[in-house]
Amino acid sequence: MIDASNENSAGQAMKRMAIGIVVLVVLTALLYFAAPDSFYAWAKAIHVIAVISWMAGMLYLPRLFVYHVDAEKGSVQSETFKVMERRLLRAIINPAMIVTWVFGLWLAWKGFGFQGGWLHAKILAVLLLSALHGYLAGAVRKFAEDKNEKPARHWRIVNEIPTLLMIVIVILVVVKPF
Repeated sequence: MIDASNENSAGQAMKRMAIGIVVLVVLTALLYFAAPDSFYAWAKAIHVIAVISWMAGMLYLPRLFVYHVDAEKGSVQSETFKVMERRLLRAIINPAMIVTWVFGLWLAWKGFGFQGGWLHAKILAVLLLSALHGYLAGAVRKFAEDKNEKPARHWRIVNEIPTLLMIVIVILVVVKPF
């Protein structure tokens, strides 16, 4: 059960996240119109920053689940994990994924015209990462309702999937094997 102070704190976190996204959009628009010749490099930088943030959350969330499984339902520890998981998902992982996709698709269009086998493979790998993101978001809801049925071992295995996808994506981007 979440008390009123946690709900208020969550509301404040959501407000800060929304303000952050609005600031990013405004600064991006200003940058696009003020320096259109250098915008591509800035877009790449923003994309990489968003990817790092997304990956950090995607690597941390399943690890939280590993520890949450061992917490007794209804305990202070379990309730703390619920707050941590929800805030990580809503304030970091979700916005970072959105920014990653928006700037990534723009870069794929502007820089490559969506051409290249490596780019198609990368987009497929990012789709798989997004599907995992959806799976983890569902798990956050199940943990919040004390309905998780997966053991810690499952979450340890799931914790490795983002790393494997990240390796594939980085190789595709840097090496461009096909």
